[in-house]
Amino acid sequence: MSLIYTGLRALAVPTLHAMWKLQVSGRENVPDHGPVILASNHLSVADHLFLPVACPRLVYFMAKSDYFQQGGLKGRFRGAFMRSVGQIPIERSGGRAALAGLEQARQVILSGKVFGIFPEGTRSPDGRLYRGKTGVTRLALMTGAPVVPVGVLGTDKAQPIGAPFPRPGHTVTVRIGKPVVYDGAEKVGHNAKQLREITDDIMSRIAELTGQETVDVYASRSGDQQQ
Repeated sequence: MSLIYTGLRALAVPTLHAMWKLQVSGRENVPDHGPVILASNHLSVADHLFLPVACPRLVYFMAKSDYFQQGGLKGRFRGAFMRSVGQIPIERSGGRAALAGLEQARQVILSGKVFGIFPEGTRSPDGRLYRGKTGVTRLALMTGAPVVPVGVLGTDKAQPIGAPFPRPGHTVTVRIGKPVVYDGAEKVGHNAKQLREITDDIMSRIAELTGQETVDVYASRSGDQQQ
């Protein structure tokens, strides 16, 4: 764990608890060591702020590569800062870039770290829980890491879509569920039906934590219905 992250966490934890009435339950469900996949719903860009604070271990996320490629002193500092707190650059152009991102995530998990993922793929546009993409299942089967479902509530009010910064005064709740191991990778393989069934099971566990209404379509800004 980097010194920068340790210092930021020491500052962020009491700040978020005070300014956003942060309520966390289930921290004990995150294994103390070894690879872990945190699978969370996604209501706001602020989820990237509250989820790492709620988790007792450093959480690694994928972040747009643009954030790491900006020029100038400010751009270089931003890139170094994001790497220090567990952000991993990824291209979002699809195809080979998506496969490369999956491989990066796999390596992070296999190295014994905690990897955070939002199976919906993008923020919910209306507060409902949308269909999960199968990448989370592929990672779980490729690595054997336990999947820890997470439900985050209130971040859409703390920082609605379009708001540049979180707004103080709102209650944010993070509920961490019990870990689940999905084995049998050699049997599932590329079986789309079984990949979908496991992904749906993960999403149902998230729904139990959030109480959100579920929607059996993908949340996508472009309207593409991809698996």
